[in-house]
Amino acid sequence: QVQLVESGGGLVQPGGSLRLSCAASESIFSINAMGWYRQAPGKQRELVAMITSGGLANYRDSVKGRFTISRGDAKNTVYLQMNSLKPEDTAVYYCNAARFGRDSSWGQGTQVTVSS
Repeated sequence: QVQLVESGGGLVQPGGSLRLSCAASESIFSINAMGWYRQAPGKQRELVAMITSGGLANYRDSVKGRFTISRGDAKNTVYLQMNSLKPEDTAVYYCNAARFGRDSSWGQGTQVTVSS
């Protein structure tokens, strides 16, 4: 299992920005896909954004143009830049590391609250 630690969550007003960080215990270039998921109270966990080891990124429709997933210069960090935040973005955000055919690891989550 890959150890993952998220940080960067918090309380922000609508229209504001936050950057989430996910530090992995090994190089993310050895991991098939790194993803950010979120889970709001009473709802299922959903994929927000994903980046493959080859650098391809995908986003759920509701965050396209507002969120950006990227890899840090340090080879074990993935970021989620969130701009123009909306109240419906409020959730616990989780980092995931998927090694296909091997395992899928989760971080402990970080709370993002968008409220005035």
